[in-house]
Amino acid sequence: MNADFGAPKELAGGLQQRRALYQPRLPPCLQGPTVRAEYGDATTTIDPTCAQAVAQAFAHTFGQPLVSFVAPAADAAAVEERHPIRVGVVFSGRQSPGGHNVVWGLHDALKAYNPQSVLYGFVGGTEGLFANKTLEITDDVLASYKNQGGFDLLGRSIDQIRTTKQVNAAMTTCRSLNLDGLVIIGGVTSNSDAAQLAETLIQNNCKTKVVGVPVSLNGDLKNQFVETTVGFDTVCKVNSQLVSNVCLDAISAGKYYYFVRLMGRKASHVAFECALQSHPNMLILGEEVALSKLTLMEIINKICDGVQARAELGKYHGVLVIPEGLIESIPEMYALIQEINILHNNNVPVAEMSSQLSPWAAALFQFLPPFIRRELLLHQESDNSAQLSQIDTEQLLAHLVETEMIKRTKEGRYKGRKFSSVCHFFGYQARGSIPSNFDCDYAYALGHISLHMIASGLTGYMATVANLKDPVDKWRCAAAPLTAMMSVKRHLRGPGAIPIGRPSIHPSPIDLKGKAYELLREKASSFLLDDFYRTPGGIQFEGPGSDAKPITLTIENQDYMGDIEILKEYLGKVRTMVKPGCSREILKAAISSMVSVTDVLTVMSHPLNAELPLYHFK
Repeated sequence: MNADFGAPKELAGGLQQRRALYQPRLPPCLQGPTVRAEYGDATTTIDPTCAQAVAQAFAHTFGQPLVSFVAPAADAAAVEERHPIRVGVVFSGRQSPGGHNVVWGLHDALKAYNPQSVLYGFVGGTEGLFANKTLEITDDVLASYKNQGGFDLLGRSIDQIRTTKQVNAAMTTCRSLNLDGLVIIGGVTSNSDAAQLAETLIQNNCKTKVVGVPVSLNGDLKNQFVETTVGFDTVCKVNSQLVSNVCLDAISAGKYYYFVRLMGRKASHVAFECALQSHPNMLILGEEVALSKLTLMEIINKICDGVQARAELGKYHGVLVIPEGLIESIPEMYALIQEINILHNNNVPVAEMSSQLSPWAAALFQFLPPFIRRELLLHQESDNSAQLSQIDTEQLLAHLVETEMIKRTKEGRYKGRKFSSVCHFFGYQARGSIPSNFDCDYAYALGHISLHMIASGLTGYMATVANLKDPVDKWRCAAAPLTAMMSVKRHLRGPGAIPIGRPSIHPSPIDLKGKAYELLREKASSFLLDDFYRTPGGIQFEGPGSDAKPITLTIENQDYMGDIEILKEYLGKVRTMVKPGCSREILKAAISSMVSVTDVLTVMSHPLNAELPLYHFK
């Protein structure tokens, strides 16, 4: 483990020093020394057909209520002296801008709760948690990490707390340090593990409360409670600037097609947001490909059609953006990767894998360029998935597009200039960036909420903030049960599908019925043909643009907590109007309306089976 983790460091640059002075803004409910927890109704899962499976796997934490945090009433009694509490915090997911501010917010809230409270950071990520390697977080320790990028305050290691050995080691550490709470900072996988750890600690009478914080540069931890993750805004701003720079380079030279692959794992959120911010000529979303079951060669032909359409306008340059998870969205490539994963799980030597593939998989494998074959055989990630960041999908597409354009030229179908490409993968350039104002504020608020969750005795919850598209003083702070975000994967679609596997929080794909996707479709033709490039520039920390938020966040109506309150108001009105003694006409009208509502909701509760429209280049 790096001995420098947590060590005070000199902020060498003027920007770093200035950013360290920025004081994140807090919603009004978190600004005082105390908050009031309001307990709502018991929760269920987003997919009702999975509720029984989740309830069986998480018998102690399923069905917990949604909890809102609000400012105490003006006439509230003075707070009695509160006992100091002991809390641990660990970085479990990949480094994401803003992660340090979660720790800062947690520390400040902890000390406001009781100055004698103690915050321990686990050095080296989850391995530090298992080995009980700690660093006490103090003001002095935090001084050079406030509003700074990276995870170098504590570092990170493997992104899992999953095996029996790992869970037992974490429980031993919690007991050894007499922790009242453990805060796990990470994405989809980390928060699924947090839910399991919370359940296990209850089963073993361990007092430590486990809470999660949504921090992920991929932006794929999105659901009815989580509107976006810490780090997504910063990563998209940095990558959008890089993409826009490439766009201007392309139009300046007028002779290259740039194939740009962006981070994001299995979902395409980063590529989607960056396309809306920078307006590249073409964008291929993994969700579209998976939905329409487009083969690799169908994708190649669509790209070539776009190149040919631009050539007819005298344009021999362009920019294509793809997500790193695209290759898993292509049906035949996904099936090939699954076969390779099985061979890895069976400990088949890499040198022998190609000979043990099924006949059709072996044929596809041999069709691919040698560099792709090598990359597909790389060992799996910690979650047993392919190393998507190491598979040069952009180079594969560029290679096959060039081959197809040469073929079209020979057949006389293409009469333009020779096709030339340049490839880029922007996978690590943004992870350590100085976080945007939005990510600084959001992370700091989540840190405060984490403390209030632990102080309220909540376990198996995630810190959440709703209404993020509005100014900070309009944000709604809450705690949502992790089990309410869970589902079970299915092998079939439709009402007859049977849940398979263990309940967990799954990456959320792009909503192809959402307003943001509709906006992209409206602009697709202009993006393809008009070189309507947009230059967002670097992240702004002061002045115009400093409070800009992700486009996908601002145009979607995601205030789930607000909608819950509206529903409660209407239900309250119904209870007020329909009381014993009301007229028979009012009673009959209420019954008729409720029957209609329940019928509609019953139908909507079944898994979707409708096909969604495909976004086309033309």
